[in-house]
Amino acid sequence: MKSAQDLRSLLLSIDHRGYPAYKDTKGSYRFPDYILHIDHVQGDPFASPSNLSIEVPGAKAAIPKDYLSKKHRRTTLEDYFTRAFHQAAEKFTRQARGSGKSGLISTVSPGQEILERTSCRVDKDNGTLYYRLEVGFPANGRTINSGELIKILFNFLPECVKEALFYREAIAEEVRRRIFLSDDQAFIRDEIEKLGLCAFVADGAILPRASGVSALPMRGAQAFVSPDSLRVELSLPHHGKLSGMGIRKGITLIVGGGYHGKSTLLKALELGVYNHIEGDGREYVITDGSAMKIRAEDGRSVHETDISLFIKNLPNRLDTGRFSTEDASGSTSQAANTVEAMESGSGLLLIDEDTCATNFMIRDELMQKVIHRDKEPITPFIERIRPLRELTGLSTILVAGSFGAFFHIADTIIQMDHYVPKDITADAKEAARDYPLKNSTSKDTDIVLPSYARRVQPVQKFNFRDRIKTKTFGRDGFSVEHENVELRYLEQIADGGQSAALCRVLIYAMKHLFDGKRTLSECVDFLMKKLTENAEDVFCESSYVTPGFTMPRRQEIFACIDRCRFLGIRLGRS
Repeated sequence: MKSAQDLRSLLLSIDHRGYPAYKDTKGSYRFPDYILHIDHVQGDPFASPSNLSIEVPGAKAAIPKDYLSKKHRRTTLEDYFTRAFHQAAEKFTRQARGSGKSGLISTVSPGQEILERTSCRVDKDNGTLYYRLEVGFPANGRTINSGELIKILFNFLPECVKEALFYREAIAEEVRRRIFLSDDQAFIRDEIEKLGLCAFVADGAILPRASGVSALPMRGAQAFVSPDSLRVELSLPHHGKLSGMGIRKGITLIVGGGYHGKSTLLKALELGVYNHIEGDGREYVITDGSAMKIRAEDGRSVHETDISLFIKNLPNRLDTGRFSTEDASGSTSQAANTVEAMESGSGLLLIDEDTCATNFMIRDELMQKVIHRDKEPITPFIERIRPLRELTGLSTILVAGSFGAFFHIADTIIQMDHYVPKDITADAKEAARDYPLKNSTSKDTDIVLPSYARRVQPVQKFNFRDRIKTKTFGRDGFSVEHENVELRYLEQIADGGQSAALCRVLIYAMKHLFDGKRTLSECVDFLMKKLTENAEDVFCESSYVTPGFTMPRRQEIFACIDRCRFLGIRLGRS
């Protein structure tokens, strides 16, 4: 392996040469406390920055061994080091001069969620720490300015590494708190399953956010206080006693006046599938990790999804047992989203009536009298929700401001009043007796569960021997060879890196898995196993991995594939 001095000498020798001479720097260089890997060199100062990685040996990183023992602890460590390096590097980016992206030090800036990312990895066996970043190699025009790159590699980066990537006494207490918090969060996830809960919201949690465009907690917001009837108390490994509202598996209705906190509670539950950082206010809002937010999604494509559970006998004689469209309506899109969530293995549906197709959710008594059932192809969700719970164990949490009919079939009814929850189940059930439902129940014998034997056909559209052109649009989606995949209505995507990862996962599946024989579930099972065992095989574009990938959930992988208009998905063998 070459030394840091070798790198300095090389840079001095290519100063003022044409930019392609920077390619000679690719390789590994030993610095006093770490190894610098130059994995990929940009071809032009205006191109995407160069990819670098820093390897800190376990003996230098000095991370306590017991912090490496469990996956959630390592993820927390990786998140901590990612945040620390980003903070350290911010003061140095663009301090080196030049044209184009010269001097840019691009690092991952995490949000409020603690997610597994490619920006940082800690080896579980020896504690070696790997950190990835991007650097714009400086140039004047297209002429190498190696003096500025020497400033970055020999002054700025060593300072960042020293400040952010070594475990030391000064940060020991902060790291310990984060590790212990992750232990407590993991404990709650295990415990709510044992207690028959699908979600837990701790007393004292701060659910409102600072604004509609900020994920930070609102200052002075009402702290969450559980109703006595729903309060459970947990004994956490480190925090000790913690009380909060336990939402039991089943059908839960969240009601209340406008702006009283219904959707705020649901939003916290949506993102409760992820752990949150200390100080977020939602550290102890924990939701079933398979929970899926369901909504109407006008205009999405649907591929041979069996929506006959909800929609049959369409006048155009479309087979809803294998329904396909390039432009779904509100009701057909929500039906497809529901069935696809079930196919993905989701055990909890999260629904807000504000984003639902009303005719999918319910038909009132007057409409049933005027339009006979025989003339209505839609069996509304209210008629299926209870049988689905009894047959499959599927739970639902529904925010409702006007769907009073759901009082009849809900197991628990929570009213939000100035952001304070109240258990009004008994009172609401009593009031509902004066408004009996008409023809709004289904017997179990009426239910035929959907078929999930969908298979993705081999993709002929792209030449996988060539480099596939991709582009990511934050959390909204991505494109593959100018074919857009829209993800903006997948509201549990918390990070643009998840969209980038879904893009790579899709390309990997198109290359290696989609053969018309494996079912979609089998393909996703394989992908999840691959991502767990060696995610770099999936995310690697050539010989290196970029820092900008964030691990997606199983549910989002399913949803991403379902929204690809250029895929051929068939129900049953072709």
